Amino acid sequence: MSKKILIVDDEPDLVRVTSFRLKKMGYNVIVGTDGNQALSLIESERPDLVLLDLRLPEIDGLEACRRVKADPKLKDIPIILFTASTNEINENVKTCGADGYLIKPFNQEQLTAELKKFLG
Repeated sequence: MSKKILIVDDEPDLVRVTSFRLKKMGYNVIVGTDGNQALSLIESERPDLVLLDLRLPEIDGLEACRRVKADPKLKDIPIILFTASTNEINENVKTCGADGYLIKPFNQEQLTAELKKFLG
């Protein structure tokens, strides 16, 4: 059975390209566009990994990540943050408990490297 990856980002182009890349690599892809959807989909779908944008409508990525990592049933799901800003990214990762990050725009090799760390 293929691994399930949740992408949460409100930029349709990034979601489309990333979904295409992941599906070509054999992953099952689920998509959300805001922080509330992220929390709902993580709870219901239990993805193997989450790619989470920092700047989201409703609840931002930092808060969504904090909530997931505070939930004993969900805290072991790896979360990789997406961000266009390198400012404070290391601090943000520590603060919310994320497992890694990718700076937008990222290339296929960067994405693959992050996925291999957590999904083998």
